[in-house]
Amino acid sequence: MAQNTIVEKTISDLTVGQEASFAKSVTQADIVAFAEVTGDDNPLHLNAEYAATTPFKSRIAHGMLSAGFISAVIGTKLPGPGSIYMSQSLKFKAPVRIGDRVDTVCTIIGIDPVKRRVTLSTTCKVGDTIVVEGEALVMVPAAKA
Repeated sequence: MAQNTIVEKTISDLTVGQEASFAKSVTQADIVAFAEVTGDDNPLHLNAEYAATTPFKSRIAHGMLSAGFISAVIGTKLPGPGSIYMSQSLKFKAPVRIGDRVDTVCTIIGIDPVKRRVTLSTTCKVGDTIVVEGEALVMVPAAKA
């Protein structure tokens, strides 16, 4: 198997309006693995009988699982490898359920070339419903000499 070439984008490679996306259908295995890795074993995510008694009426994915898809875009696509995730604001607007496809889009809305930082609008949707939205600040690699 060929090894992927890592392409680092520098601040000069980026423009306001650039965007990148990632899509993932959430599985029961994803939710269980997230609970195991993080220790968040809230029964709302893992126990169907308990979840049926909540306003959601069924199990839902951890909000931070969807937020992790934002990290996937930032770390692999925009700005991509070598970038440093500095901060993120998040608003959880709707639940994600097992089987839902989460479409994540990150769009550059600001660039500070002196500090090598970009601000991104971050959105996760299931269909036409926004499930997570926010804003990220990311440091980008310096130009190669």
